Amino acid sequence: MRVLRLSTEGFRMLAPASIELGSGVNVICGENAQGKTTLLEAVYLLTLNRSFRARTDKELIAFGAERAFIDADVEAGGRQQRIELCYERGRRRSVKVNKVKKSAAELSDTLKAVLFCPEDLQLLREGAAERRRMMDNAISQLRPGYRKLLSSYNTIYENKCAILKNWREDASLLEVLDEFNEGLCRYSARICRYRAAFVRRLEEYAAPIQREFSGEREALTLGYKTVSTVTDPMAEEVAIYEQIALRQSELRRAELESGQCLVGIHKDDMEVELNGLSARSYASQGQTRTAALSLKLAERELFTAETGEQPVLLLDDVLSELDQRRQEFVLNHIRDGQILITCCDESSVARLSGGQVFRLEGGRVL
Repeated sequence: MRVLRLSTEGFRMLAPASIELGSGVNVICGENAQGKTTLLEAVYLLTLNRSFRARTDKELIAFGAERAFIDADVEAGGRQQRIELCYERGRRRSVKVNKVKKSAAELSDTLKAVLFCPEDLQLLREGAAERRRMMDNAISQLRPGYRKLLSSYNTIYENKCAILKNWREDASLLEVLDEFNEGLCRYSARICRYRAAFVRRLEEYAAPIQREFSGEREALTLGYKTVSTVTDPMAEEVAIYEQIALRQSELRRAELESGQCLVGIHKDDMEVELNGLSARSYASQGQTRTAALSLKLAERELFTAETGEQPVLLLDDVLSELDQRRQEFVLNHIRDGQILITCCDESSVARLSGGQVFRLEGGRVL
């Protein structure tokens, strides 16, 4: 998989431009705040139509502009395709593949990418929300229907939260609470199985990478933590549903009294252990950074195994955050496939030879 051509107009701070990217290493150099990360963001949007920086579409549109365009030619599945994205103030986003309108969920069938940014080095130190986001973004690319499933869950969750918050002022809301409870349990069971299967597969690739990285000193294991009554998150969907529904009935009164939704997959977590101990609680800063690197490198290998093609790898100024040994390890594991890597100093990635170098200044590609 690779991006052959990328054009943007009215997109954040980038000046209108069209660039042709190489099939190997593409180094994007420039001082801070010149648009390097924005260029990677544009590529990432081609995979899920979801930014890793912006919360709303209007943040993607340049000041003074009414709309933002991203237009790209990509190669995937043995053929060339064209992706067009449009974000317009006051209107819904537009997604087209080969001139045909598509949903955001369908977009992931076309192109896949793995993003690694400095924030990911703190993946294990952060709260569970960051690890859920990692899982959900990866699964959404591997299983196109998963994003729609998440969207349906979130809609039910928000409606249920509104009922729990307002039922004292309007008791009639309780008449539909059971319907939302049932829907929440049903979608939770399906999402739980997706996430648990992803974690199991990710461990297959991350464990040997961590062993190599640590000189055979550290054994990495992953687990999926969900609703306490679920004994096996990989069990049949109906069994998981019944166990979540049981927990729902146990906490019904507590939810009404607290006004909060206490049951569902919105608090689930991917647990990481090193040598049998929680990485978040007991690992050193260096160990957690190494483990985070292992997870991201494993994600790329998992994508390759699942699709038969290497996803585009996006490295956003991550090498500058690493010591020499970790830099060498990462560079030795990313030499194949298309790579877009940002940096302030081109010499920091000189070992990745045979590629192209782009320089950005004030949002312009020089």
